[in-house]
Amino acid sequence: MSVVTRRAALGAAALLAAGTAGAQPAWPSRSIQVIVPYAPGGTGDVFARLLSERLRAALGQAVVIENRSGASGTIGTQSVVRAQPDGHTLLFGQAPEIAIAKSFLPNTGYDAERDLLPVALVGNAALALCVNAASPYRSVGDIVAAAQARRGSVTFASSGGGTPGHFAAEVLSLRAGGGLVHVPYRGGGPALIDLLGGHVDFFFSGMPGAVPHAREGKLRIVAVSTARRIPGAPEIPTVQEGGIADFDLSLWGGFFAPSGTPAGVVRRLNAEVNRLLEDAAIRDRLVQEGAEVRALSPEEFGAFVRAEIAKYAEVIRITGVRPD
Repeated sequence: MSVVTRRAALGAAALLAAGTAGAQPAWPSRSIQVIVPYAPGGTGDVFARLLSERLRAALGQAVVIENRSGASGTIGTQSVVRAQPDGHTLLFGQAPEIAIAKSFLPNTGYDAERDLLPVALVGNAALALCVNAASPYRSVGDIVAAAQARRGSVTFASSGGGTPGHFAAEVLSLRAGGGLVHVPYRGGGPALIDLLGGHVDFFFSGMPGAVPHAREGKLRIVAVSTARRIPGAPEIPTVQEGGIADFDLSLWGGFFAPSGTPAGVVRRLNAEVNRLLEDAAIRDRLVQEGAEVRALSPEEFGAFVRAEIAKYAEVIRITGVRPD
């Protein structure tokens, strides 16, 4: 081999080595941790676990769900924000810690728009306006009429201050002229228990929690909170149909990554989640849980999140609700 040829070969090898050294490591290279910032059993937990097993097969690594609850979802979210942005720690985020916290809890220690990357929306779930089966209320109009006739005596439960269900009821109260009384609980489970026990008048519950009790005849779903009737229960009217204009609040959930996560990782995960959302079994399960399935690109999901942040900022402004 001539000197020139040898130098050319050495130069090519050096360039190849440099390119290899600077290349992004294969992802995923180990198990993926998905933080659900709430206790097990809630809507987000159901959605995350439904996707995790199928993602394991798609990505070739274990996808481990960890419930890290507290402070309206902000504690678990903080842990993801502080994680290495390498695609191995993800958040299954929902409205409270992503869209509501920015205006309602300004000292969370993070800014969702700055510190998190929207990856993939999984579902947009309606809230169920439900009452005890023995309740005299059979429509939104019945609740509004009672609130106006007996100011300060009609009560509503929430799974905690600053949750979508809390704000849904506050908007209903505002449109009814006030008079509804908030009774906060530490989660949807305790709120449902007291609703079933007749201790509160109504509750905007997540559909997954409400539907089993409705099927058993223990409670009645009066309306859903979304602008359109949901595919899984088309017989249930919307709150808007009950006479409350421009009422559209929901409990959505999707995957987020720490800011700085490589774009290739975000794209790959988005593609895998969206591919799974095309699976009939997964779509049917999500629809049964009261969700609308929407396969969005990362950019479309980001626009959705920004719109939700703006929506809740306005809801917080008009209702005047403040943290307890």
